Formats: sequence, C-alpha cells, structure tokens
Amino acid sequence: MQAEAGPVADSSPDERPSRRTLRDETLLVLALSLGASAVSALISFLGSVTKPGGLKDQAATMNASAAPGRPWLDLAWQLFGIATALVPVALVAHFLLREGASLRSLGFDRTRPRPDLARGAVLAAVIGSTGIAFYLAARGAGANLTVVPEALPDVWWKYPVLVLSAVQNAVLEEVIVVGYLLRRLDRLGWTPGTALVASSVLRGSYHLYQGIGGFVGNMVMGVVFVLLYRRWRRVGPLVVAHSFLDIGAFVGYALLAGKVGWLPTA
Repeated sequence: MQAEAGPVADSSPDERPSRRTLRDETLLVLALSLGASAVSALISFLGSVTKPGGLKDQAATMNASAAPGRPWLDLAWQLFGIATALVPVALVAHFLLREGASLRSLGFDRTRPRPDLARGAVLAAVIGSTGIAFYLAARGAGANLTVVPEALPDVWWKYPVLVLSAVQNAVLEEVIVVGYLLRRLDRLGWTPGTALVASSVLRGSYHLYQGIGGFVGNMVMGVVFVLLYRRWRRVGPLVVAHSFLDIGAFVGYALLAGKVGWLPTA
C-alpha cells in the first residue's frame, strides 16, 4: 500500500529582496517617519527665517498640550502620538523579519543591558554638556530659535509623558537613522563615508526647525553616533544615550524654566 504523500516543502531558496525593493522600502520608511519630519522642519525653518525679527526671538516648542484645559483628553492625545510615532519602527522590524533578520541584528535587544547602559550614560554626559553650551552659543549668535522642550500643563501625568516621549524619540531615531538606514545603504552598495554623511545630514535636517544651530549640532551628533555604531555594532547604547539626553532636556526644562537665569524661555 502506497503511503500517503505529505505536504510538499518549498525547496526553492528564499529570494533576497532586489536592490530596487530595498531602495523603495527605505524610501517608504523615511517618508512615513523622519524623512517627512525633515521636509516639515525645512518648511518651518523657511517660515522662521522669512519672518520679521531674529531667530532667537522666535520659539520652537516641543511636547505641547494637545487639548488645553482638558487633561484626560490631552493625555489620550499624548499617548496616541507616542504610540503612532513608533509604527515605522514596527515596519522596519517587519522588513527585517522578511529577510531572516530582526531588530537584534541592529543591536536593539536586551542581551547586553549593562554595557549598553554604561556606554549610553557616558555618551549622554559628554554630548549633553557640550550640546547645551553649543545651543546657548548658537542662540546668542542669532542662529537658533529659543527651544522650548515642553509646554505641558502641570498635571500628574506630565513627567511620565515627557519620559515616554524621550524614549520614543530615541527608539525611532536610532533604529531608523542609524541601524536600519546604514544596513540598507550598505546593502545598496554605498560606501561607509557616503552612508555616514547621509545619516548625519538627515539627522540634522529634521532638527532644522530649531535653526542653523539645531541642524549643525545634531549633524555632528549624527557623525559621532554613526562612528560608534560602526564600532559597537549596536544601536542599544545610542538609544540609551538619546533617551537620557531628551529626558534631561524635557524634564530639566520643566523643573528649571524661569528659575535659572542661563536657561532661555519663550
């Protein structure tokens, strides 16, 4: 008696995405995330430089209230914005899984928590101290708007939302602009130097709404982050560093604004 045949396995090897597919996917991810933010920042910058008065007399506000006077509705909008901003990261994870990889291949996992935390903390301390000095100098020279990191109402969820917003920024930017973008550009045949320039200029571009100082400062930070990623092969420390930097900026501003003379306010 002839045995019943089982399901036929697909013996053909998985086809790797073509160069055109990789290119289109990369452009799609950027168009849904930080590439779109770069265009928005450029339009905002053009509006600022063509507006009467200097840049430092204008303000760039982050983490503003979405429903003034309605704290629960405001909280819902804040959490919605944080969650939807991370959808492009989920899209990146999907594209990586399709080619047999994962976010772990970018060094975004929990396999090395202590080294990631230590490296990230040191990096944040170095960049944070120089970053504040550079921002104050750029604003004093009229090359930067007054950055207002938060303008949330004084409610119980203010600080948790600021921390969540900082972590969301860190995950989105480092996974996409460093890990994913460099991986894709390498696959597309870009040289390491050209990929470094592309990643760094992109990072500076979506901070252009802050002014020339925001663009230059973040572009330099992008160069440092790319070089460290090439060395460590992990975005984990970069996410930690970026989280600490933004938490310091958001929470620090909330605590110090109007109480210390050296911190500009709108």
